Amino acid sequence: MAVKYVFVTGGVVSGLGKGITAASLGRLLKARGYKVTMQKFDPYINIDPGTMNPIQHGEVFVTDDGTETDLDLGHYERFIDESLDFNSNVTTGKIYWSVLQKERRGDFGGGTVQVIPHITNEIKSRFYHSPNPEDERIAIIEVGGTVGDIESQPFLEAIRQFQNEVGKENAVLIHVTLIPYLKASGEMKTKPTQASVRELQGMGIRPDILVCRSEKELSGEVRDKIALFCNVPSRHVLQNLDVEYLYEAPLAMERENLAQVVCECLNLPCPNPDLQDWIQMTEALKNPQTEVTIALVGKYIQLHDAYLSVVEALKHGGISCRASVRIQWIDSEKISPDNAGELLGGADGILVPGGFGNRGTEGMICAVQYARTHGVPFLGICLGMQMAIVEFARHVAGYSDANSAEFDTATGHPVIALMPEQNGIENIGGTLRLGSYPCVLAGDSLAYRLYGQAEIQERHRHRYEVNNAYRGALTEHGMKLCGTSPDGRIVEMAEIPEHPFFIGTQGHPEFKSRPNRPHPLFAGFVQAAVRQKYSSDKD
Repeated sequence: MAVKYVFVTGGVVSGLGKGITAASLGRLLKARGYKVTMQKFDPYINIDPGTMNPIQHGEVFVTDDGTETDLDLGHYERFIDESLDFNSNVTTGKIYWSVLQKERRGDFGGGTVQVIPHITNEIKSRFYHSPNPEDERIAIIEVGGTVGDIESQPFLEAIRQFQNEVGKENAVLIHVTLIPYLKASGEMKTKPTQASVRELQGMGIRPDILVCRSEKELSGEVRDKIALFCNVPSRHVLQNLDVEYLYEAPLAMERENLAQVVCECLNLPCPNPDLQDWIQMTEALKNPQTEVTIALVGKYIQLHDAYLSVVEALKHGGISCRASVRIQWIDSEKISPDNAGELLGGADGILVPGGFGNRGTEGMICAVQYARTHGVPFLGICLGMQMAIVEFARHVAGYSDANSAEFDTATGHPVIALMPEQNGIENIGGTLRLGSYPCVLAGDSLAYRLYGQAEIQERHRHRYEVNNAYRGALTEHGMKLCGTSPDGRIVEMAEIPEHPFFIGTQGHPEFKSRPNRPHPLFAGFVQAAVRQKYSSDKD
C-alpha cells in the first residue's frame, strides 16, 4: 500500500467545515485499522500563526515538538488521537521562505525562480512522506481557503501535478461545497457547486468525492443532478448536515459511507469499523445528568475560537461525569472588585486561560481573588496561573505591588519574571518555551491524585516564569508549588491545599485532552464544579 493521499478542498464559501470533514474521515479510517496522519496547508503568508492576533485568527495550537499551528490541528488530534508535529502545518510563508533560502544558497544554479516549478515543487515536497518506505499509511491533507482564491492556486496546481505523478488510485480529492436552500422558492440550488467544481476542472483537477453542506437533506434527484454536472458517480455525492454536537460528525459521515467511498477510490479494503468507544462517548455527551456553569474569564472573548481547545476540553471534562458544561463568557477588562460578585456569583467554577499582554490582567486577578476567597473551583492556565500567583502574593503574602515583570518593569516584587538566561533575547518567540516539557508532581498534591502519576508532560507556550526568589514566601503563606521541572528550577504547577479545588498550571493541558479521554485537570475541575453546584444548592 505504501502511502495513500486524500486531499480536502473547499468551494463556494469559507467556513464549511473542511477541517471537521477531514478529521471525521481520519477517525473513520483509524476505526478500520488504518494508520492515519493529517496535514493542513494554509495559504496565508505568515510563517505560522504564532504572532497573529487571536481575535482575528483564533487560538494557536501547539504540538509536542513546539510547532505553533492553525487551530484545525487541534480538531485533527482530538478526532484521530494522534500527536502531530512540525510537518503537519504548512503555510505559504514557510514555502516561500524555504525557496528563497535555497535561492540565496545558490541551489538553483542562478536560474530564474518561479511559481512553477519551484514553488509547486516545494509544496509537493511537504506532502506527507514516511521515512520508512514500508510504512502503510493514509495521509489526509486539507488545503485552506476556497477554490477561486488567488493565494490557493499554487497548492491546487501542486495537487494536480502530484496526482499525475503518483496516480489517481493513490491520491484522491474530496471537495467540500455548499448547497444553499432558498426559502422563498423552496428549492436547493446546485449552481454554486457546479461553478466551484468547474473551476477545479479548469485547473485540470477532477474531484472524486463531493461532500455537500446543506440545511436540508439532499434528495436523490438533487444528488443525481450534482453527479451529472460535476462528473462524479451519484454514490460519491455525500451530504453533510449540521449535527447538534461536533463529535457526532464522524458518525454522521459514516452513515453517508464516506470511508467506504474513499477506500473504493484508493483501491483499499474497507473492513467494518470499531466505533463503539466513540458511540458511547457521544451518548454520554448527548445525555447529561446535570449542568454546571463555568465562568471563562479571558481577554479575547470577542472570538470564542481564541479559546477553542479550552472549550472542547471543558466539554470532555463534562463527558467524564455526565455533566453539560455551560460557559459564561466574561471579558476580563470588565471585572473589578466592585462587580466581581455580580459577574461571577452564579458560576460553579472559574477558569482563567492563557494570553499575552497587560490588557485585562487586573480583571483576571479580581476573578482569581473571588474564586480563592469564596471557595469556587478554580483552574488557571498559563497566564491564568501567573495571575493566580500575583493575586496570592498581593493579598495573602502581603506584597501589595506584586506583579509580573512583563506588565510592570518597575514593580518592587516581580513574582513572575524572565529566567536569567532569557534576558537580552529580543526576537518575539526567542524566549518562548514551546512544546512538551516534563513536570514532577509532589506525591501529596491534588495534582498527583488527578494525574495518578509522579511525572507528566504538558505542552507550553509562554515566556515568563514564577520568580524563584519568591518561592519561599508563597509556600510559607499556604500555596503549594506542587509541580516543578525535573531539576527543580522551574515551577510548573501550584495549588492551595485547603481550597476545594484551586490549581494553576504553566502548561496548556487543553491541547492534550480528547473527547473519549478527557484531560485529568479538566475532568477534576468539572467534577469539582458539580460538587460546588450541589453544595450551593443545599445552602
